[in-house]
Amino acid sequence: MTKPPSRRQMKSAARLYAVQALFQMEASGQSVEKVRKEFEDYRFGTEVVAGEEMVEGDADLFRDVTERAVNNQARIDQMTDRALVAKWPIARIDPTLRALFRAAGAEFMAPDTPPRVVITEYVDVAKAFFPEGREPKFVNAVLDHMAREAKPEAF
Repeated sequence: MTKPPSRRQMKSAARLYAVQALFQMEASGQSVEKVRKEFEDYRFGTEVVAGEEMVEGDADLFRDVTERAVNNQARIDQMTDRALVAKWPIARIDPTLRALFRAAGAEFMAPDTPPRVVITEYVDVAKAFFPEGREPKFVNAVLDHMAREAKPEAF
């Protein structure tokens, strides 16, 4: 018998699902409500990433991140643009990274999660999507810049 996932594991899974959902919304043009329902009904606890079955996600965190990312997308994208090199605006980067920056930006706007936790969690998400690439280091640098802008008091 396997033990149930920890609260931390559930939150990590919710963050990965949020990135996937935001990617899907951009790629398909579907609404946040439709994609959120699909993930909660059919994907939570059934996804396999890097050969491992994902644990059940924290539904509240998943909803909060996706909703906040959609409602504040322009503001988050502007914050991301300021963190990127001038020749690489957010519209030119990989759509998976765009979704990741939007999810992390949504959490930077939330009052409760410390910025360093957000950075660590989303660098881990980047490692899941880009296990062999340089993207996790890039994500770390961009998120550090975004965090310092969103919550300078935390640094």
